[in-house]
Amino acid sequence: MGLNAFVTYTLIIGQGITWETAMGAVIISGIIFMLLSLPGINVREKMLRAIPEPLRLGVASGIGIFLAFIGLQNSGVIVAAPDTTLVTFAGMDWTVGLFIVGIILTGFLLYKKQKGALIIGILSITVLGVILTSIGVAEIASVPETAVRTPDVGLLGRFNLIQVFTIGMIGPLFTLLFTDMFDSISTFLGVAEAGDFEKEDGAPRNTGKALFVDGFATTISGIFGTSPATTYVESASGVEEGGRSGLTAVVVGLLFLPFMFFSPIIGMIPAVATGPVLVLVGLFMTKTAQKIRWDEYQDSIPAFIAMIAIPLTYNITNGIVLGIITYVVIKTIAGEFEDIPVTLWFIFAFSLAILFLL
Repeated sequence: MGLNAFVTYTLIIGQGITWETAMGAVIISGIIFMLLSLPGINVREKMLRAIPEPLRLGVASGIGIFLAFIGLQNSGVIVAAPDTTLVTFAGMDWTVGLFIVGIILTGFLLYKKQKGALIIGILSITVLGVILTSIGVAEIASVPETAVRTPDVGLLGRFNLIQVFTIGMIGPLFTLLFTDMFDSISTFLGVAEAGDFEKEDGAPRNTGKALFVDGFATTISGIFGTSPATTYVESASGVEEGGRSGLTAVVVGLLFLPFMFFSPIIGMIPAVATGPVLVLVGLFMTKTAQKIRWDEYQDSIPAFIAMIAIPLTYNITNGIVLGIITYVVIKTIAGEFEDIPVTLWFIFAFSLAILFLL
C-alpha cells in the first residue's frame, strides 16, 4: 500500500503528473530493475547483501508489527483518534467480537498444527459474517447478487513513455526507482528472514533471480495500469503454511486467474476475516527479534529504529532508510569502520536522498 500511496498522492496528485505518465515511469523503473539484476551486474543483489544482519532482523520484526497493525485497523479494532492518541480502541461490537473469535479459532488451529489453519480461519469468519448480516444483526458480509463479473481492462496499455523522457521527470523517476527498490529489498529481507531462506553467511538465497522477477513484475504492472507489483509482506502467510518454493507462487498466481471473472465471490470475504490472519502472520515475523543482540547497542539501536519506524510511519521504505542511516552514523562514531562495507556507504547516500525527497 505504501507504493500505491506514493504513486497516487506523491506522483499524480502531489506533482501533477498524469496517470498515464506515471504508468510509463513504472514501466521504465521495472526495466531498469531488471537490468540492475542481470548476472554480472547484480547491483540490487549487492545492495541487499550489504544490509547488515541487525537491520535485516529489525526490518523483519518491523514488518511483522506493521502487518499486525494493518490487521487490527482493517478489522475495525483500532480507529483513528487524531485529537488525542492518534489511534485508539474502537470499542466492542459484533465486528470486534468476530475478530476475537477469528484470533482464537485460527490460533487454536495453529496450536494443533492443522494444515490450512489460516484459510480455515478466514472461511469460518466469512460464514459467520454472512450469517450475522443475513439475520440483520450487523452489516459485516453479504452474498453478492451475481457470482460472475467481466473484468475491466480499460486501463490495459494506456501508458505514456514519451513524457517520461523529459527533464521534469528526472526527479519523480529517481524517487520512484529508489522508493520501489528499498521497498522490495526490505520486504524481501523480512520474508527471507522469517522463512529462514538464508545461506550460511545470513544473506537470502537466490536473490539475483528473485529480484529479476521483481523487476519484471514492476514492468508488467505499468502495462496493466497499476502501481508496482513488488514483493508483498503477506507472502509470509504462505511461507508459514509450507509454501517454500517458486512453484507455490506460480500455482497461487494461476489460482487467482479465474477470480478475474468471479471477483464478486472474493468480495464476500470481509476485512474482519483476514484481519486475524494478518495479526498472526505478524507474530510469525516478529519472532525474529529474539536474534537481535540487544545488549550491543551499536547493533540494537538501528535495528529498533527500523522496527518501530515501519509501522509508525506506515511505510516499509522509511523503516529501512532510517535504520541504515542510524547504523552507519553510530558505527562511524564508534570507529567501527570495518563493519561498514563500501556498498553500504552508497546505500547510505541513497537513503539520505530518499529521506529528503519523500
